[in-house]
Amino acid sequence: MGKDCSLCVLPFDQGVCCSINKASYCFGEHYKGSRKTVPRAFRAGREHRSPNRCQLRTACPVLPSVFSHRLPPDPWSQAMAAPSSRSEPQQLAEYSCSYVVSRPVYSELAFQHQRERRLQERRTLRDSLVRSCSCSRKRAFGILKTLLPILDWLPKYRVKEWLLSDIISGVSTGLVGTLQGMAYALLAAVPVEYGLYSAFFPILTYFVFGTSRHISVGPFPVVSLMVGSVVLSMAPDDHFLVPSGNGSASNMTTLDTGTRDAARVLIASTLTLLVGIIQLIFGGLQIGFIVRYLADPLVGGFTTAAAFQVLVSQLKIVLNVSTKNYNGILSIIYTLIEIFQNISDTNIADFIAGLLTIIICMAVKELNDRFKHKIPVPIPIEVIVTIIATAISYGANLEKNYNAGIVKSIPSGFLPPALPSVGLFSDMLAASFSIAVVAYAIAVSVGKVYATKHDYKIDGNQEFIAFGVSNVFSGFFSCFVATTALSRTAVQESTGGKTQVAGIISAGIVMIAIVALGKLLEPLQKSVLAAVVIANLKGMFMQVCDVPCLWKQNKTDAVIWVFTCIMSIILGLDLGLLAGLLFGLLTVVLRVQFPSWTGLGSVPSTDIYKSIIHYKNLEEPEGVKILRFSSPIFYGNVDGFKKCVKSTVGFDAIRVYNKRLKALRRIQKLIKKGQLRATKNGIISDVGSSNNAFEPDEDIEEPEEIDIPTKEIEIQVDWNSELPVKVNVPKVPIHSLVLDCGAVSFLDVVGVRSLRMIVKEFQRIDVNVYFALLQDDVLEKMEQCGFFDDNIRKDRFFLTVHDAILYLKNQVKSREGQDSLLETITLIQDCKDPLELMEAEKNEEELDVQDEAMRRLAS
Repeated sequence: MGKDCSLCVLPFDQGVCCSINKASYCFGEHYKGSRKTVPRAFRAGREHRSPNRCQLRTACPVLPSVFSHRLPPDPWSQAMAAPSSRSEPQQLAEYSCSYVVSRPVYSELAFQHQRERRLQERRTLRDSLVRSCSCSRKRAFGILKTLLPILDWLPKYRVKEWLLSDIISGVSTGLVGTLQGMAYALLAAVPVEYGLYSAFFPILTYFVFGTSRHISVGPFPVVSLMVGSVVLSMAPDDHFLVPSGNGSASNMTTLDTGTRDAARVLIASTLTLLVGIIQLIFGGLQIGFIVRYLADPLVGGFTTAAAFQVLVSQLKIVLNVSTKNYNGILSIIYTLIEIFQNISDTNIADFIAGLLTIIICMAVKELNDRFKHKIPVPIPIEVIVTIIATAISYGANLEKNYNAGIVKSIPSGFLPPALPSVGLFSDMLAASFSIAVVAYAIAVSVGKVYATKHDYKIDGNQEFIAFGVSNVFSGFFSCFVATTALSRTAVQESTGGKTQVAGIISAGIVMIAIVALGKLLEPLQKSVLAAVVIANLKGMFMQVCDVPCLWKQNKTDAVIWVFTCIMSIILGLDLGLLAGLLFGLLTVVLRVQFPSWTGLGSVPSTDIYKSIIHYKNLEEPEGVKILRFSSPIFYGNVDGFKKCVKSTVGFDAIRVYNKRLKALRRIQKLIKKGQLRATKNGIISDVGSSNNAFEPDEDIEEPEEIDIPTKEIEIQVDWNSELPVKVNVPKVPIHSLVLDCGAVSFLDVVGVRSLRMIVKEFQRIDVNVYFALLQDDVLEKMEQCGFFDDNIRKDRFFLTVHDAILYLKNQVKSREGQDSLLETITLIQDCKDPLELMEAEKNEEELDVQDEAMRRLAS
């Protein structure tokens, strides 16, 4: 094989003719002499545009190859040069080039004999440890720059070009961050001043350890709400009710807000410390890839559900309606019911202030988006509204005259660092894991968007470390979990921020607010802060518009989006995220377990093979079926693979073999009874006797004949010939089955055994199985699992499907090994003793895997 037949497709074309020394393209790292890029001869011919012929010839020590190429005008250049016209749609340019390849037909065995395989270096565990633990000055400095990215980018900082832009960006981001920190503290169920701390401390450490130049680190509504759910579940108001001081009303209780707030701050800071530790562990173990399992549809559905929960939680603050703190399953439904039950207690002053804030903020944000190319700096509408609302509340004394809910006291300055309560770790471990992953996923997703836009890379594992250090550091200063907010990051980037110097400047603005401006914000209504939070949820709610488009693109992803959103609303954010993640993984498992498959046919006079279901006018080789299976073959889908094979060939190999075995026994019985005999005139059957031997193909086999039979037929029969009237056997219309394994990325032991069993089953009914496009690592796995033997050799494995088909076409289908039915009956008739059917030993490796497992359990 490889010498007697050759592969040749498409006729020669007139034009530039180039001879290259490679017709089969293989992985350059596996075989010597192969090129990873287009051969130089092709590049030379492609660049030559003169009308004269250019022949480049290269000596070929292994095989002849001819490449013929006519150079048409570049269709893309024509499309770009042609004026655009809406009335006349552009038509696809037809490529007039063609190619001819002449080479031997290659099996895997023939190719490996001719092409020297590269030796793969296999390192032992000791060698790997020695290499990883070795250290040099250059390596140590590289590791230090990886752990401290500031050492890489700060020395390259362009002061004259970037400093002014970073100052403007930092001031704008700091103003927005100050207000959002106070607003998101309401979501975390802690006093507003702790939101200012959370907008300040995380920036300091991320400046040193972070790899993103543009994200603004601090509170985010989704993460703040997840922190608040943990805080409210561990420190509800009911735990801080104390008897009133009036002795005559002994049953009256009051809420000790001071003790409650202190306990909630302690819980929030402890949770922040634990989240930081988890993120540090993930970063140290280099498992930043975990965020890949949070697919975009899953994150979209989760954040939309979180936005809905944020809306409900802030709605009661806008209305100034008191409700119980619900947590767990259906908590959002209970909260909505109680809000509408108590809606008559709405504070009109708070409602009007909140409603106006929402309308104004959303309107100005829309103007910022529409005219962002004309406005050099986005209008900081949240800051403007806050200043105006604070002045109105102070001038009208809304707290005293209208009983409006205001911020009240905001302590000036910083609190000393305090050790969180480590004993609470066990009560918040599960929630902290989900918060750590969600916070990281949001930050990395936003960071990658701006990294791609500005042409730099961020390190996912280093981001885990950066946020882990930030949260551990912030946990000692009474902060809650930090990540990044989309709106703040957009402000920092759109106002000209170049590096994290803008982040440090924004932290300085927040520090000024903490130290000097806290007292000025005490008259601010809480409904205004809640309205600012609601106004920033527009982008999350607009994700709902993506669902119809997602449904058209991929229905599975759309179902993941909807399922995650609904589960996060009903079960809560932590359980909803887990449910969405498991559902997404389930869809992946189902896609692999029930993959796509198709029969292939060839485009006439080419080496192209496409699906016979999707394309017309394809040719199927006579007596050959081609199956493409688009999935790995492993224990979870071997049954599906067997069904695909059965559907492609149109019959069950085991059933056909059982029918033939039964038919041979029936022929022997008829000859013995004298109802069937062979003469010079052919086969004579006693047609007058009852047709007891005839069985239609649809008959169900007897139970003992359904399993793989234990008897082998010693003689060969042409079962597609005319059989006696009393004998019926399903005819097999093919002699070969070709499996296109180009999409099979891996095999496990069960998959290898199943393939081996399929090959054996077809060999017993005289159908040969061939393999094409098998990857090298899959072939090695088959060798390791003992797939090959004397009957299953490597010469049945081909480089391409066309190689296999050409080999089969050039093989003369020999019938010399098969006796005609007349000769078979004559043999049985002339034999004095009954012809015995030989018992065959069944190797354990040929058993079905499930049968083998059951036998082991039974033994």
